[in-house]
Amino acid sequence: MMSRRALLLALSLLSPVSALPAMADDAPKAPASKTDTAKSTDSFTGEAALLPTDSVTKHHLNGIAYTAHAGTLTLRGPDGKPTARMFYVAYTKDGAPDAKRPVSYFFNGGPGAATAYLNLGAAGPMALTMPAKDATDGTHATLGDNPDSWLPFTDMVFFDAVGTGYSRPLDTAKAGDQFYGVKQDASTFAKAIQLWTAKNNRQAAPHYLVGESYGGIRSIQVANALQMEQGILLNGVVMLSPAIEMPLLDTDENPLSAALMIPSLIAAHESPNVTPQFADAAYEWAMGTYLTKVAGKLPSGDEGKAFYAEISRRTGLPEDVVARQHGVPAIGSHDVMSRDGKLHGLYDYTQTIADPSADGLDESPDPTLFGFGRAYGNAFSGYAANDLGFQTPLTYDLLSFKVNSSWKWSNGGPAPIHQIPVLNRLLALDPGLRVFVANGYYDLACPFGTARWMKDHLTIGADRVSLHLYQGGHMLYTRPASRHALSLDVASWMQQDAIQH
Repeated sequence: MMSRRALLLALSLLSPVSALPAMADDAPKAPASKTDTAKSTDSFTGEAALLPTDSVTKHHLNGIAYTAHAGTLTLRGPDGKPTARMFYVAYTKDGAPDAKRPVSYFFNGGPGAATAYLNLGAAGPMALTMPAKDATDGTHATLGDNPDSWLPFTDMVFFDAVGTGYSRPLDTAKAGDQFYGVKQDASTFAKAIQLWTAKNNRQAAPHYLVGESYGGIRSIQVANALQMEQGILLNGVVMLSPAIEMPLLDTDENPLSAALMIPSLIAAHESPNVTPQFADAAYEWAMGTYLTKVAGKLPSGDEGKAFYAEISRRTGLPEDVVARQHGVPAIGSHDVMSRDGKLHGLYDYTQTIADPSADGLDESPDPTLFGFGRAYGNAFSGYAANDLGFQTPLTYDLLSFKVNSSWKWSNGGPAPIHQIPVLNRLLALDPGLRVFVANGYYDLACPFGTARWMKDHLTIGADRVSLHLYQGGHMLYTRPASRHALSLDVASWMQQDAIQH
C-alpha cells in the first residue's frame, strides 16, 4: 500500500541554502513578435539544448487583450555557470498599468508535479474541462477558453520546477543536490521570481504566490526565501489543497492525523449536501469525541461496538472494516478505498472508477494520479506548441517520480521541516502578508481539517489567514462550479488588499 505522502504527486527555513543559489538569467523582455532572439552565448547540452528560444504571442479572452510569453530562465550556480533552464508561461494583460497590477506566481507540488494543473485547470486563460457525465473520463476532456481565468484581476507566471514539465537541469548527476530538496527548491523558485520580476520591471507590483498540494509547503518556503535571499516581500499567498505539515498527512500511528482526516470522510458520505456548518460540526466531533477515544486505550466491549458503529454511520465505511482497523481508517488500504467493485479516489473520495484490482490482490491505482489527471500533460504540450508557439521534441514531464524519490525533506535527516514556525515568522515580520487557503471537502490526500488545525495553531497573524471550502476534492477546480467560486473568492480577496492600501 502506498502511503498518502508518496501519493501526493498530483497534483524550509530561516537561512539561505549553500547548495544552490541560482544566480542569473538571460531571458529577454517580450517583444511584440512571436519568438525572441537567441538566449545568449551560453552553450547547452543534453535535453536542455532541445528547449527552443522564447515565444511571445498575442491573444484575447472575453474582451481582454493579453500577451503570452512561453520561455525559459537560465539558472546559475555560484560560479556563474548555467545549472538549469526553468520553463515558464507568463500571461500579462495588454495596456494594464504595470505598477499597480498584481502579479501572481504559480507552482504545483508533488514534489515532482509540473504546473499544467493550475495553468489549464484553475487560473490560466485556457481550461481543460472533464465531461459533465463522467469527470473521470480524461479521454474526452476538452480544452477551451476559461471563463473563470484569473487574468481579469492579476497577471500570472506559471513555473515548472526543475526536473518537471519542460524545466531541465544541465547536469542530471548533480540535480538532486542542486534542486531536489525543500530548501534548494525554495531558493530556486525565489531566484526565478526575482529574475522575471526584474526583467519585466514589475518590482512595484503587488506580488502573490499560488501553490497547490506540496505547493503549500513550497509557498511558505519560497515566501521565506524571497524575503531573506531576494529582498522581496509578498502581499499574499494562495494555497490550494495544501500540504502544510507532512506528519499530519500520515494517519499510521498518529491519532491527530486520523482525527484531521475523518471530517473529509464524513463529508464524502454526506455529499453533495455538505455545507460549511456541516463541515464545522464534523471537525468538532473528530477533534473531540473521536480523538479522545482513538488517542486513549482502544475501546472494547459494548463501548467499542458503539464507537465503531458511530464511525461507520458517519463515514459510510463498513462497520467490520472500522472495527478491524480499530477506528482509524487506513487510507489507501483496499478495504477503505474499494467497495462493491468500485475504487474510490484518494484525491476525491466521491469519485469512483471500476476497481481493476477488485479481488484486493494488487494495489489499486488512484484515478486522479494515474487516470484522468494525466490528460493535463498531453493537453499542455499541444497547447504550448500550437497556441503558444513553444515547440520542442521534449516530453512534457507532468509527474516526475524521479524528482519525488530523490527529494530531501531536511538538511539533517529524513524528517520533514515544520512549516508553522516559518509561517508564524513570516506573518510577524510582514504585517501586510495575507494567506488564502482553499480546500475541497472530499480530499483525503490533504484534508481540509489540516488547514483548520494550522490556523488554530498559529500564534501570530491568524486573523490574516482565511479558509475557504468548496465542493470537490484535491483538484477542486475540475468541477466548473467550484472553479468559478474559487475565482470569484480570490478576486474579492485581492481586491480587499487593493482597497486597504
